Formats: sequence, structure tokens, C-alpha cells
Amino acid sequence: MKWTLLICCHLFVFSAFSQKCDQVLLKGKVKDTIRPQGFYNLMVVNRTTGKGVFGQPNGTFSTYASPNDSVTISVKNYSLIQLTVLPDSNCQSIHTFYIEGNTQYVAEVVVKPLKTLEQIREERESLALRETRQVTGIEVMQSPITALYQAFSKKEQSKRKVAEMEYADDQRQVVKELLRIYVAYDVVSLTEDDFDEFIYFLNVNPDFLRTASEYELIEFIKGKYEHFVRMRR
Repeated sequence: MKWTLLICCHLFVFSAFSQKCDQVLLKGKVKDTIRPQGFYNLMVVNRTTGKGVFGQPNGTFSTYASPNDSVTISVKNYSLIQLTVLPDSNCQSIHTFYIEGNTQYVAEVVVKPLKTLEQIREERESLALRETRQVTGIEVMQSPITALYQAFSKKEQSKRKVAEMEYADDQRQVVKELLRIYVAYDVVSLTEDDFDEFIYFLNVNPDFLRTASEYELIEFIKGKYEHFVRMRR
């Protein structure tokens, strides 16, 4: 009986406030439970009327609603907040919401700073096949056994092969650095995943890569890029 009376009193008081308040000032603030931060996409949507207002970057909001309106507070990367507008004796509904961001797993991103054209030019000019000692010319006559050993030794052939592969890799890296700059300045439109395929298509001559001017390189790569795009289409 006692509890029934209390509930009836509560309903009576709320009903009196609701009848008294045609409009309710709904205001409040959202706070991150883990770290303080700005909320630049906070929005308060009155689902009953279909209207919405934006909150402030500090997490505060203020709007008018009718008693019993259903309201949703939306903040990007946070769970939605649902409430029903219940006025107090001053026709206000004031709230503070403590919210916690949704857990997000983001793939690691490695940011590589762009080299300057001057740096790349120096790298181009320094491209060279690593020397593997090989007897040639008159030295063959002076040391025929060494010459025969180098000609038929698998170890020596492997050394030369490794040096050639390193040289080719150095060339690819230089061209990749060039392409990153050209992409940044809209000379060509490629993704990082396209680079290896396009470099293979370029098949740039090592001597040309080492000695060409910036203008010659740009014209060469632009021309090849146009053919590359047409062939892919």
C-alpha cells in the first residue's frame, strides 16, 4: 500500500510538470570516460519530431523539446545515447553522460617522408654495379688458373648474380622514390601497389636513369604512363 501510494504520488507530480511545461529545455554534456577530447560531430536528434541540432565541441548541447519526446544523442565512434524528455519543476531536463569510445583496431601505417629531387638525383648518379673481382684482359694471360676458376666456379658466379640483383634493386628503389614525388604532384596517378608493375613496364635503361635530366625523366615516365594506362584499360 505504501509503495503504491508513493508511485501514485510520483506519477501525479510528473503529470503535473508535464501539463505545466509545453516546452522543455533539454541541455547537458557528454564526457569521455577515458580521455578528455573535443566532440566535433555531436548531434542531438529528436526522434519524435524528426529534427536535430549540433552540440558544441566541448560536449555541451542545448535544445527545446516537448515532454515525453524521444531523443537520441549521437557522437561518431561512440554508442548512441537514448533518453525520454522528462521535465523538472523548472521545465528543464539536464543531464551529464559519461561515454566510452568504441574499440577500434587500425592497421599499422608506415609514413615515409618524400625525398627531394636533389636527393634522388644524387642517388641516380651514384648507381653502380658492385664490383666483384674478375680477371680480364692481359691478367688472363698472367693468371690463367684464376681466370678459369672465376669462369666456372659456382661461388664466383653466385657473387656476380647477387651483385646484379642488388644493382637492379637499387634502380627500382630510385624509380619508386621518383614515382612517389610524381604521384604527390599529380604527374601520374598510381597507388603504391601499382609501382612494381609500372616499373617493370618502364624497363628504364640504367645509364639513362643515371644521367638523364629531370625534364627528360618526367617526359619519359609521362609517356610510358599514358601507354600503361591504355593497356590496362
